[in-house]
Amino acid sequence: DSRGVAVMPYISYTSQRPRAFSQPYALPGDTIIPKPGFHVLDRESRSNVRVALDPAPAQASWNLSSRDSVWNANSTRAYLTTMSRGSKVAAVLEVNAATGAVRRLAADSARTFVESGNPVDPTPTYVTEDGETIFWSERDGWGHLYRNDSTGKLKNRITEGPWQVGTIVAVNEKAKRVWFTGRGRENDAFLYYAQLYSVNFDGSGLQRLTTEDAEHRISVSPNGRYIVDTYSRIEVPPVSVLRDALTGRVIKKLETADASALAATGFKGGRVFSVKARDGVTDIYGVMYLPSNLDTTRRYPIISNIYPGPQVGSVGAWSYKAGGEPAAIAELGFVVVQIDHMGTPLRSKAFHDSYYGNFGDNGLPDHMAAIKQLASRYGYIDIDRVGIFGHSGGGFASTDALLKYPEFFKVAVSGAGNHDNRSYNIYWAEKYQGLMRRDTLRTTDNFAVEANASMAANLKGHLLLMHGDMDDNVHPAMTIQMVDALIKANRTFDLIIAPNRAHSLNEPYFIRRRWDYFVQHLLGATPPSNYLIVRPTEAAGADGQTPADEDEGDEGLLPR
Repeated sequence: DSRGVAVMPYISYTSQRPRAFSQPYALPGDTIIPKPGFHVLDRESRSNVRVALDPAPAQASWNLSSRDSVWNANSTRAYLTTMSRGSKVAAVLEVNAATGAVRRLAADSARTFVESGNPVDPTPTYVTEDGETIFWSERDGWGHLYRNDSTGKLKNRITEGPWQVGTIVAVNEKAKRVWFTGRGRENDAFLYYAQLYSVNFDGSGLQRLTTEDAEHRISVSPNGRYIVDTYSRIEVPPVSVLRDALTGRVIKKLETADASALAATGFKGGRVFSVKARDGVTDIYGVMYLPSNLDTTRRYPIISNIYPGPQVGSVGAWSYKAGGEPAAIAELGFVVVQIDHMGTPLRSKAFHDSYYGNFGDNGLPDHMAAIKQLASRYGYIDIDRVGIFGHSGGGFASTDALLKYPEFFKVAVSGAGNHDNRSYNIYWAEKYQGLMRRDTLRTTDNFAVEANASMAANLKGHLLLMHGDMDDNVHPAMTIQMVDALIKANRTFDLIIAPNRAHSLNEPYFIRRRWDYFVQHLLGATPPSNYLIVRPTEAAGADGQTPADEDEGDEGLLPR
C-alpha cells in the first residue's frame, strides 16, 4: 500500500515536449512508507484470502518481495519471512492458506541488522510437515542452522563453529537430514569457496560431501538420490559431476568446460591474493587482473573496481570468471583489483558489521592497505598512479575515495552513485546506516556526514560522473547534488547524463568512456577517437558507427 508515500519525479528530455514521470519512493526518516499486505489467491476458485497480518511499516526480507516465501507439500500452509523497519528483527510466520491466520514460528534480532539468510545465497526457511522449523541465524556471531519445535521454541542448533552456512539445498524429513552449503570450515579449502555438507536434524553426523578446493554449485535430483555438482575456481573453468547424495561419491564426470580457445587469445584471467586489512591483523582477499603481455620491468597504474556492499562484495561470485570489465581494462595497461573488504558478507557477523552506521567508510581503508601491500610485493605496480571505479554503491564509494583520500586516489569513474543516502530507499539505507536520527539543535542527522557533496572542495584528481536520467533505483538527483556542490567549490570535473537510461549503464558507449578516462588521466596516453566496442566477431575501430541491428534504443527504459 503506497498511498500517501512521497514521490520521486523524473523527466525524459528526448521528445519535442519533455515527459514527466513519478514513482512512490520512501526515503530514510519518512513517516509514510509502503506497507506490504499478503493475500492467498486460488486460481481455480478465484478466492482471495487476506493474510491476517496488520499492515505496518515493515517489509519482506528483500524489498517487499515474496522471495523468501515457501509452501508446504499440499499448499495448505505458506511460510514467509518479514523484517522490521531497519531490519533489526526478523520473523518466520506460518500462514493458514484457507483462513489467513498467522502463527509465528521463529524470530531473530540483532543490534545492527539481521539477515534471514546469507545475502549471497537464497536460504529459504524449511518447515517440516509436523511443524518443526529449520532456519538460519547469526545469533552466535556466525551464520548457522537452528531448529525450533512446532510451538516456536528452540529445540536445538544444527550446526556450529567459526564458519558460515550458505544455503539449504535439500531436506529429507523421513531421514531427518538436511543438505546445505558452507564456507570457511575446512583447512584444505579456500574460505570463500562453498562446500556441500549434510547433517542430522539434531546436529549429529555432519558429513562433508565435496572435497575439491573450489566453489560448488549444487542441483539435487527430484528423488533426492543424486546431485549435479558444478565446481570451479576463479582461475579454473567449471567441471560438472554426478554425485551420490548420501556419500558425495562421484558417479560420473558429466562435463569439463573447454577454455582452450579463450586461452589461445592470450587471456590469463584473475588470480586470488591475500593481504592484511586496515588493522594489520585480519586477512582479506581479492582478485587481481594483469595485462596478458605483462612486462615486469615496467610500472603499471593500479585500479580498484569497488562495490562496497554491505550486501555483497567487490568480487561477486567466487567462481570462474571468463572475462569481464576488470580483465578488459587490465589489457589496456593496468593492474586491476577487486577486494572483499571488511564490511562484506560470507564471513563472521563481526566482519560484516565492520562499518555499520558509517556508510562513508566504504571499505576504503582496506583498499588502500591492500594496494600498498601489493605494490611492495610486486615492483611493477606504481603506487603513485591509483584509480578507482564502481557503479551504484561503487559510484558512491569511488567518488568518496577521491574526495576523502585525494593524495592516494588520483582518478575515479563513478556510475549512478548514491552520493547522499538520505535520498536513497529506506530498505537498504536504514538497514546498513540505521534509522534516521535528526539533531534539530544542530540541524543535522546521522546520514549527513556521509554525503559526498559535503567534501566537494577536497577534489584534486580527475572525476567522471555518469548517471541515467531515468534511474528508478538511485535517483539522478544525487549526482546533480554532487555536481552542484562541485560547481560551488569551483572544482573541475566531467559529467555524462545518459538520456532515458535507467540504472545499468552497461552499453558500449559508457564502457568506452570509462576506458578512455583511465587511459588519458592515469596512463597518460591518448585513446583512439570514438572507438566502437563491439562483439569479437564484428569489426571494431576508431570513429565506428553502431550497426543498425546493434541499436540499443530507448525501449524498456522509461517508467510505465
